[in-house]
Amino acid sequence: MFEIVRYTADKATEWNQFVAQSKNGTFLFDRQYMDYHSDRFADYSLMFYRQGRLYALLPANQEGDTLCSHRGLTYGGLIMDGNSTAARTQQLFREMNEYLRQEGFRRVIYKPVPHIFHQIPSEEDLYALFSICDAHLIDRSLSSTIDLAKPQKWHRDRKYGAHKALANGIVIGESDDWAGFWDVLEYNLKAKYDARPVHTLEEIRLLHERFPQQMRLFTASKDSKIVGGTVLYLTSTVVHTQYISADAEGKQWRVIDALFDYLLHECDWQRRYFDFGTSNEEDGKILVEPLIYQKEGFGGRGICYDWYEWTL
Repeated sequence: MFEIVRYTADKATEWNQFVAQSKNGTFLFDRQYMDYHSDRFADYSLMFYRQGRLYALLPANQEGDTLCSHRGLTYGGLIMDGNSTAARTQQLFREMNEYLRQEGFRRVIYKPVPHIFHQIPSEEDLYALFSICDAHLIDRSLSSTIDLAKPQKWHRDRKYGAHKALANGIVIGESDDWAGFWDVLEYNLKAKYDARPVHTLEEIRLLHERFPQQMRLFTASKDSKIVGGTVLYLTSTVVHTQYISADAEGKQWRVIDALFDYLLHECDWQRRYFDFGTSNEEDGKILVEPLIYQKEGFGGRGICYDWYEWTL
């Protein structure tokens, strides 16, 4: 039997300590990261205890009669430690479903942590989704990922672009000029998609102050002016590109090619994977071919980010 407890702020230290020693958690599940936008979501995260010991966590929020893997996070299924077993995870899902029914929920939307972020194998939850919940896939987005131990060859066009940028005086390096890059990012998203970044400049600065080693900015500059860059999220196994952007001048000089030439060939990340993120629209059904073409040109190959759903 599990004791299921809804997360409250007084449990933040216990929550964070479990995330830090879990087998599939990342810093995105630390409450100092999760709670920066707590005003936007009705948090309904759950903590599972077995024999008085914290056994697992579920970052989640409530939307009417639906429990959702936290909408403010790219992924966020059950967070487990090395003691988790398949049978106990099945039991946990049985008891969680009953608990949620009693709380008035009718549906669950669940986003498991992609396997590249696991420190050790951690897919007991996926088996429980199949064997206990009869869950079905509702969203599958395709990310482009490089296994840094077995990198693929670059497309010739990407090599040409990197050479062009460097030949025209583009300077690549790590930066703390978040405002300079945010100007490029906001302008580009507005012009191309009529959109804004998920994070405001103030939010990204706050999160970087809290996680300076896990969140890093690299930029491409021409005559000391930022014309492109990327924000990297570093977990224990993955270097993930949270944002990539270049302005019109940066695109002219092919600075993104030079930027990733530097990141992939000059930096020793001591991680297994370099992940460029997804290239999809409409719940994963539409592949944005120009976007994934660029990522595949750097050697990225497919990893799925999935969403599941079941009724209670």
